[in-house]
Amino acid sequence: MPKECEVVAPGEVLRVRQEKLTSVLHLVSGRVLLGIREDGQMRHQLGVVEGPFWLDGAAAMLGLPCAVDMVTETRVQLRRQPIEAFLRSVEALPKSAQLLLHDMAVGYRQQTELAVSRLAQDAEARCAQWLLSHAQHDGNGALSVTLSQRKRLIAAQLGIAPETFSRVLRNLRDHGLIMGSGNVLKLPEPGALELVASGC
Repeated sequence: MPKECEVVAPGEVLRVRQEKLTSVLHLVSGRVLLGIREDGQMRHQLGVVEGPFWLDGAAAMLGLPCAVDMVTETRVQLRRQPIEAFLRSVEALPKSAQLLLHDMAVGYRQQTELAVSRLAQDAEARCAQWLLSHAQHDGNGALSVTLSQRKRLIAAQLGIAPETFSRVLRNLRDHGLIMGSGNVLKLPEPGALELVASGC
């Protein structure tokens, strides 16, 4: 006997990126946005799906966490199936169908992860370009940037969320491409930062 449908209002978060799955969601009707949420909003949209559709079937088949955030765009109806029951139904299929589904799941996952990493790289490249364009030589000939505006305003100029800007700065600091804290950032490796700025 089919499980009862859940009804979910627009704007609700169904899945969070890197969330470990315990169930699989089957979208019966309605539309769901796929992408990357930041600051409580869908900042980067990677796609939209309409029911009927298995929202996280690929991740469940591969035993991986969810690759994207999923937010309802319209009122949706969906059914949750425990992951064990979902995998049993896949295993009940002929071997050739299982292999085909597995290959399609791998391909879908690779495409999704590539799209997500490109978005992250794009944000890093934009931040690196901004840092280089605002860099000035100090008295010792070293490059530094003075953050004369709030990080929120700088992030808005770059078209990214403030949290993304902070994360990118943290990442650049971890890799030794920027140093210092507060409003003055030193750029000890401008050549390496130029590589990041070019998207390499």
